[in-house]
Amino acid sequence: MPRLSRTTGAESELGKTNVSNHIRELRFEHAEMTQHQLSERIGVARQTVNAIELGKYSPSLEVAFRIAEVFGVPLDQVFQYNTPKEP
Repeated sequence: MPRLSRTTGAESELGKTNVSNHIRELRFEHAEMTQHQLSERIGVARQTVNAIELGKYSPSLEVAFRIAEVFGVPLDQVFQYNTPKEP
């Protein structure tokens, strides 16, 4: 599987996205899978998994679906979109 660039997709200018996730919890529920192990299974750099997990980077749809597939859960059990509050 080809590796994807760490910089695919759009990052928020503020450093946080409106997408939250449960990747860390899912990794620990799956034999304490490391970020490196997950990155190898989905074809991205470990740093990409870290940035996604911390909410600093929104994955492409393809990567999001790959993550859900690794854990055997629907996409909405991994990721949630948090509607931004208007000022």
